[in-house]
Amino acid sequence: MLAAIDLMAEKGYKGISTKEIASAAGVSEMTLFRNFGSKFNLLEKAVDHYHYSIEMIQIFNEKVTWDLREDLLTISQMYHEIMDRNRKLFLIVLRDDELIAIREKAQKHPRTLLELLTNYFTEMQSKNRMIQTDAETQAITFMWMNYGAFMTQLFGASKITKVALPTFIASSIELFVRGLRP
Repeated sequence: MLAAIDLMAEKGYKGISTKEIASAAGVSEMTLFRNFGSKFNLLEKAVDHYHYSIEMIQIFNEKVTWDLREDLLTISQMYHEIMDRNRKLFLIVLRDDELIAIREKAQKHPRTLLELLTNYFTEMQSKNRMIQTDAETQAITFMWMNYGAFMTQLFGASKITKVALPTFIASSIELFVRGLRP
């Protein structure tokens, strides 16, 4: 999968053949077809394999401390770490309209994060550690804020601002905490 991602990021989805992928991966084209069936299926499996749902579920299950600042900082930092690690996949899938089915299928990952964050905010409200507000609205606001930062980084944030990502994360978390703490 990694060989395919590297090639597709460099030459585009349409710009490479299964033969090139197999060669770069050190396998036969037949092995590639046996394991994935097609170049499209290979990319689809890569998107599923390298997305952030599993790691985010782990954070919510194992690392939540019920301290709003600490938890949002952990979630945001992990989100950006995962997204940066998978930046090539995003570039591949976003650049080619032929891959809209993969983009649509990949929506399950943000939906999972939305559910995790919504449940977290709901629980924080029940513990009186957060003001009463619409938990899903706060969750999607937090997600869009981080996704927007990722996309800006992906397409050249340095051309827009000198604010570094860690500074942005710290500042945005502070605003969230000030706005949501009782």
